[in-house]
Formats: sequence, C-alpha cells, structure tokens
Amino acid sequence: MEFVTGEIKPQSMDLRTFKACDGGDAPVCVEGAVHSIRNMGELAFIILRRECGLIQTVWEDQKTNMDIARIHDGDYIRVEGTVRLEPRAVHGREVRIRAITVLSSAAAPLPLPVAKWKLNTSLETKLNLRPISLRNIRELSRFRIQEGIVRGFRDFLYSQGFTEIHTPKLGARGAEGGSNIFKLSYFHKPAILEQSPQLYKQMMVGVFDRVFETGPVFRAEKHNTRRHLNEYTSLDFEMGYIRSFMDICAVETGFLQYTMEFLKENYRDVLELLNVQLPAISQIPCVRFDEAKVLVSEKYERKIRNPYDLEPEEESLIGKYFQEEYGSDFVFVTHYPSKKRPFYAMDDPEDPRFTLSFDMLYKGLEVTTGGQRIHDYHMLLDKLEARGMTTEGLESYLEAFKCGMPPHGGLGIGLERLTMQLLGAENVRETCLFPRDLNRLEP
Repeated sequence: MEFVTGEIKPQSMDLRTFKACDGGDAPVCVEGAVHSIRNMGELAFIILRRECGLIQTVWEDQKTNMDIARIHDGDYIRVEGTVRLEPRAVHGREVRIRAITVLSSAAAPLPLPVAKWKLNTSLETKLNLRPISLRNIRELSRFRIQEGIVRGFRDFLYSQGFTEIHTPKLGARGAEGGSNIFKLSYFHKPAILEQSPQLYKQMMVGVFDRVFETGPVFRAEKHNTRRHLNEYTSLDFEMGYIRSFMDICAVETGFLQYTMEFLKENYRDVLELLNVQLPAISQIPCVRFDEAKVLVSEKYERKIRNPYDLEPEEESLIGKYFQEEYGSDFVFVTHYPSKKRPFYAMDDPEDPRFTLSFDMLYKGLEVTTGGQRIHDYHMLLDKLEARGMTTEGLESYLEAFKCGMPPHGGLGIGLERLTMQLLGAENVRETCLFPRDLNRLEP
C-alpha cells in the first residue's frame, strides 16, 4: 500500500537552483531541451533550455557515457554531473557531464533556428510554427512578462478587496450589441460567443461589491491591422459604491504602479534580456475627449474628421502630445460621446451628449475602456427605449437592477495590447500565444 503525502521531492535541478549553485563536486541532475550543440571534437557544449533560460553543459570524450553524435537539437535529455563556476558560461557556471539519458528524441530537424538570438523570419512563419518559434528565448520571454502583468493585476485587486469570478463565454445576447458577434447554434438554439463579461460582472457587483476576471472575449470585427484580434484576453473589474468614474481611473493607476514594481522585482532577468524600460508612473493625466481632439488638431495641424470617436492617428498624436508636454506614456481620455458608448454607460448629467466614461491610451494606443455604469433600473429602461432597443435577452440582467444596485463602474484592459506597448512590439499577434484573426484558426 502506498500513500501520497503531497510532498514534492525535486529529482532534477531547475534553472533557479542552478543559478544559485556555488559549484563543487556534489553530484547534480539537470533535465532540459537541447537548445544548441557546439561540437569541438573532444569537447562539446550542450546548451539546455529550461523555463525562460539556458544552462550550459559540457560533454567530454571518454568521460561521458554517450557519444555526442547521438544527441541532436530538439532532443530532451537528462544529464548528471557536477556544477563548476565558469565566468564565460551563461549564468557564470556550467555542468560537467558524466552521464546522459535521452528522454525524447526529435524525429526531424527543427524547422526554425530557435537557438539564434533573433528569429529572422516573417511573423506569419513564426505564427504558423508557434510551438517551435516560442522555443526561442526572446520569443518566449514576452509571455513571461505577460504572466507578470496578470499576476500583478490579480495580486493588486485581491489587496483592494476584489473577488475573482468566472463568467460564461457562451451567451444568448452580446453585452455591446451591434453586429460584431460570433453566432453559433447551442443545442438548436441561437447563441453567441461573449464580447465581454460586462453584464455578468455588473450583476455580481450586487453580490460581491467588487469583482474581477481575466478571460477570453470575442469580437467578430473584420479588421486586419496590427492592433486587432478576434479573440483576446481581457482584464476586467467592476466595483460598487463609487463616487465618480475617476475612482475607476484611480484603481487602474494603482494597478499599473503596483505591476511595474512587481515586474521590476520578480522579472528583472527577463526585462534585461528584452531590454525593456518600465515606465515611471507617479500620476496619469486626464483630458476630456473633445478637448483632446482640439489639442492635437491645433498642435499638429490635423483636421478633426470624426467628432464622435478617435481615429488611430488621433490616438497616436494624443499619446505624442502628453509625452511631449507632460512626460507621460499614459493618458486617460474621458467623457466619450454617448453615441459611441453602450446603453449601460452613464450619461454626464451636465451634458448628456457625453458619458462618464474613458479610454486609457498607452503610447498612443487604446488599451483600456471603462467608466461609470447606469445603476438605476428605470434609467436603464429609458436608455434602451431611447436607442430603439428591446429588453429581449436582458431579462436576467435587468432583474438584478430591478432589485436594486449600488453606484458602480469598471473597465476592461486588453492584455495583448498592454503587453505589446510595454515591450515595444510591432504587432499585437506577437504578444498572443495563438492569435485568432480574420484568416487564422490554427495552430
């Protein structure tokens, strides 16, 4: 009879332990993927890939149990030997091999030179061969940073009394309305893929007061740009008992401040590898939508063409303006026109043409949309009627408001866009593990 205790005994050395090892003759065991081999005859360097880093191991003729010719790029192996300090090696140390065990042999040569510092191939090729291209250290490091952003988001919101929830991604009606919805059959009933957890997180404010979620959202928009995906990860939160939509802006600012420090402390090696300079965020400027359009129109001599929304070029110029004038990579653009906001957005009581809402731009790109929501049941009904909308499919949502809801608001952050801007990537697909766009459903 055997019993499982939950105690995990490490059987091989991970990268963190290796980097802390002082050398000596104590036996060690390291497992990893063969990233590259430099065969120099009687001596060979076998570089192993572990997690987000490399371990240098040294094969010596007549001192190792296996011929170097039997080891290939892409193999997964276990090596046993001793760690020695070597300033010329990665991390200043290496493993002198005594024995090699092949865990898995690559059945074919790697289709990409993943051991190179930079993959000089097209984005399409990298995406087509995503499970292989991500074996490149620089490519995979982007997603370690993305991991850190999500950890920062969760940790900060937990510290602020938020509850994590998980809402359905199959629904009967989209939160935003319109035609940009993926429709499907659900047991012979019409259904959609949710554009946002918006309606659910609002309902849950009446239960938990403050909620957040990280999860996929779906937009059936026929875009083919560097900034759009049809499925992306949204970092959402909603909070009750707010006095103003500026409370939402304050929480996002706090999240960004916390996360930049968190990345600096916990992902320093990855930041250095990618040469990422984290932004300093002491405060973030705010500007009204209509004022922002005038500011950039006057400074950059650009005619205002669309009075109800920001064009991509305008977003870029607003980002440029606030970097030049205030040294800020971030800016909250507030009071968007009601015409361009969904039915649940709270109109400005001083001027109902505008809403108590905002977008946050980071280096000239929208990464966040948020604002105060309508919490009064009758006001919601009036807004739906004024827009010519019916309550069909919104019965459960409206029932929550019928039974009372606190003043509340929230936001959604596009994780891939935020990562793209932080890393200075050229295309949002570079910061999505398996992008979905107009033409891509695989891998």
